[in-house]
Amino acid sequence: MSENTKHTVAIVDDHSLFATSLGKLINSFSDFKVLFYAKNGQQLQKIMEGSSEKPEIILLDINMPVMDGFETAEWLMQHHPSIGVLILSMEDEEQAILRMLRRGAKGYLLKDINPNTLHTALCELIEKGYYHSEKVSETLLHSLTPDEEGRILDLKENELTFIKLACSEMTYKEIANIMDLSPKTIDGYRQELFKRFKIKNRVGLVIFALKKNLIHL
Repeated sequence: MSENTKHTVAIVDDHSLFATSLGKLINSFSDFKVLFYAKNGQQLQKIMEGSSEKPEIILLDINMPVMDGFETAEWLMQHHPSIGVLILSMEDEEQAILRMLRRGAKGYLLKDINPNTLHTALCELIEKGYYHSEKVSETLLHSLTPDEEGRILDLKENELTFIKLACSEMTYKEIANIMDLSPKTIDGYRQELFKRFKIKNRVGLVIFALKKNLIHL
């Protein structure tokens, strides 16, 4: 593969040493190259506005000064929805993942990933349009494949309300308060729905709800 046909990546991270090391690794792959670096979302905006070539993938840190990953992902979703955004995170936090999914992120990576995993993530984003770590990849893949023939969701009103609220940034306790139900009842809804639709965690529930048009970004 020639240099001109390589898939392009941008790295948005305020830690220069990490970003540079990550860039060297990506440039060592035969099918990817780093187009540019940015230290935060604001700098990314300036670079994107002044460049005719846009990256196919953006590796985006969450915690950055000036304009963090959440704000940046939202801007990218509004102005450059065709660019695949992969989140870089120090911690595998459910709430952060939920917030990023709702802002158009196509997956997340932990910063201690090995080179092979990084390459797999980049390739899958190009080929399939999404990537998630091993923890949620099985759920994601299941949610994105067509249902068995004729399956009917058959959701009760309270179950549908629970799903919509669970796809927000609320805690389960807050959901219980809004629905005027006990936390135990809410936990029962969660367990029943996860079992019925073969969902393993809250992230999988968001993907399921998006696919079924139960919620909209």
